[in-house]
Amino acid sequence: MIDTSELKYDNGLIQAIAQDRETREVLMSAYMNKEALDLTIETGIAHYWSRSRQKLWKKGESSGHMQKVFEIRIDCDKDSLLLIIEQEGGACHNGFRSCFYRTIEGDVVGEKVFDPEDVY
Repeated sequence: MIDTSELKYDNGLIQAIAQDRETREVLMSAYMNKEALDLTIETGIAHYWSRSRQKLWKKGESSGHMQKVFEIRIDCDKDSLLLIIEQEGGACHNGFRSCFYRTIEGDVVGEKVFDPEDVY
């Protein structure tokens, strides 16, 4: 087991990309601090650091759309993580399965799976 304190955190944070275990679709990108990573390892449920709220959060704590973590991979530079997950509901707070639901041209290409007004 790699010591999580040996990872390269930038201002205390490390990028974490969540990828669907079966489809390999990239669902979201977020940040973790050491505490969030340690909680994720301990519980098997994804925890992140919210830069906007400046606090730790368990994915799905208000929506119920949890992420069960099956594997965590570390890149070669030890400065980003890949979480192989099973997503309950949608990963995106806007109601889409993936946060990457639109193109640079603004076209919506993703699947909307819930109405945020029903959840938040």
